[in-house]
Amino acid sequence: MPKIYEFNFDDYSPSDMEKRVEQASKRKAGLSWFSLLMLSVMAGSFIALGSEFFTLAVFDSTLSVGFTRLIGGFCFSLGLILVIVAGAELFTGNNLVIIGFASGIVNYKQVLKNWVFSYIGNFVGSISVVYLMFLTNLWKMKNFELGAKIVQIASDKTNLTFLEGFSRGILCNALVCLAVWLCFSARSVISKIGAIIFPITAFVASGFEHSIANMYFIPMGMLIRNNPGVVEVLTKNFPNQNLSNLNAVGLFGNLLSVTLGNIIGGAIMVGVVYWLIIVLPVILIKRKIIPIKKV
Repeated sequence: MPKIYEFNFDDYSPSDMEKRVEQASKRKAGLSWFSLLMLSVMAGSFIALGSEFFTLAVFDSTLSVGFTRLIGGFCFSLGLILVIVAGAELFTGNNLVIIGFASGIVNYKQVLKNWVFSYIGNFVGSISVVYLMFLTNLWKMKNFELGAKIVQIASDKTNLTFLEGFSRGILCNALVCLAVWLCFSARSVISKIGAIIFPITAFVASGFEHSIANMYFIPMGMLIRNNPGVVEVLTKNFPNQNLSNLNAVGLFGNLLSVTLGNIIGGAIMVGVVYWLIIVLPVILIKRKIIPIKKV
């Protein structure tokens, strides 16, 4: 008797989404270190490409600040679309693996392995795109105006205080992980893209901080900050720009505050909260800690 396949075009419910996240957590935990690292390098390069697209879209805009940021956020969405649809391991999105840990699907060593390897791989992928973009000389576009904008963005990020970077990191990855969470409701590629665009556009337009994106923005600014053409345009267009923190110390200071914020925003504010809402009540009912109300 031939097998009958059922087609369902409805999106997955939140309880089904949680189960799918658990399955994804188990799958991610089972990756070899080589596969995990290579997929993480790809994710870092994807986010860097989204960051480059953002910079290109906003550098010479004559529109209002809000509308310019809106367009830039839409363009940056490319990065997470590539990660989700093509398949890659992004540290910030992988903060949701905490759901698998809370449910006992993966252990803490597997969570840490995934986070550490994905973070390192993301950095390698981002830096690779930085050097490739440097070699293209496209940052010299419009008489070095693009390069000057890159340096301005990078220096603004390294001038953030720890609290500013931390709080912006929390809000950023809450939105990123909500985008990833919404993707677990989707059955089609177009639905996943639709789920990604609005949360990602919102975080970028709002000026929140993404640790992996900053692995592109800040090193790119560091690499071209001393170019004479960039310096000339920067002095003209951004005369009060403080470049004193645009160095390795500023890079790692930014990454420290933003990464910690990203973990809180993604793992706690999204992952743990949804686990408490969806899974914990079921566990408590099964253990008869919470009585079932009879209607």
